[in-house]
Amino acid sequence: MAARLVKDAAAITTPTQLLVSGSDWVVHQEPMKQLFLNLGAASKEYHEFPGFFHDTLGEKDRHLPLAKARQFIEKQFSVPFDPPDLQHSDTQGFTFVESALLKSSLAPLSPKSLYYRLTKASVRLCSPLSTGLKLGVDTGFDSGSTLDYVYEHNPRGKGAIGRFVDKAYLESIGWRGIRIRKRHIELLIGKAAALLREKGSQVRIMDLAAGHGRYILDAAASVQADSILLRDYSDRNVAAGRALIHKRGFEKTAQFVPGDAFDTHSIAAVTPKPTLVVVSGLYELFAENARIRASLAGIAQAVAAGGYLIYTNQPWHPQLELIARTLTSHRQKQSWVMRRRTQREMDQLVAEAGFEKLDQYSDGWGIFSVSLARRR
Repeated sequence: MAARLVKDAAAITTPTQLLVSGSDWVVHQEPMKQLFLNLGAASKEYHEFPGFFHDTLGEKDRHLPLAKARQFIEKQFSVPFDPPDLQHSDTQGFTFVESALLKSSLAPLSPKSLYYRLTKASVRLCSPLSTGLKLGVDTGFDSGSTLDYVYEHNPRGKGAIGRFVDKAYLESIGWRGIRIRKRHIELLIGKAAALLREKGSQVRIMDLAAGHGRYILDAAASVQADSILLRDYSDRNVAAGRALIHKRGFEKTAQFVPGDAFDTHSIAAVTPKPTLVVVSGLYELFAENARIRASLAGIAQAVAAGGYLIYTNQPWHPQLELIARTLTSHRQKQSWVMRRRTQREMDQLVAEAGFEKLDQYSDGWGIFSVSLARRR
């Protein structure tokens, strides 16, 4: 966790002050210095106190660090906080650079290149045995079909070996995070539905890129939604979603239609008008913020004031390079390269569209977040 903090410190834009004991035998100074250098905060300070041991604020001369802390805090509260504008992080900044590096080629004979080539070959070799791997190879590891299989969480494959490989695949940290994200979406749908009922509004749910729609139908059953509008660009997903609607007996309240999640005008024109929009696992797949703005603009026009938006984000992923160099996307089977968005970047895009953030859930690893916002 400490190594991750140092490496990802550029994501921290909150004013930060580090008070470091010069003779601390517990906390090493070099990582602290690297953390300070990596910090993305415009206002940051580093103070080292020679002769101080581990308890910096408990030393005999603690008035020295306390004075520094008091000065820093008073300085921050003397002026309004001006957060950095992160809405152009798709063209500059550390996540942009990180994404560009993931797209670059490795030296052919380097150990890292050989490792990823071997891993990619292993995926291909095992895919005839593992149902999950085959689905990923055929449709993309970020496709609606793959996610629906991950949600099911039922290892399948040819024989004991195939099921063993499939189980290991489904238990990877990313897919475990996806299933936790599903539960968090369901919790926030329940919260939004309760808020809507409290003020006498109907619960009309729309999902812009529903995949097969499993997680929405699971949640909608518990909140007794008045209407459910599922959209997806993929004919395969639309067909599978309609079949699931029929299987679950939702024909009277739910419909699944083809739709472009980035077409502002088609989103704004939907009927019935939703009171709750869900966008799950979509924006993380696209690096460009122009697409996200177009999508959010359509949502803002579709949802009346007081309506709600649930959106997901991926601030971090421990397997980002592994995914980029070994797995393929649903988009013409290109490499699945993702640009992370810090939570502040994603929240700024949502705020720009006219929404006020109310709540957020995250998994224990900090991979996926699910947020609830209200239309102002």
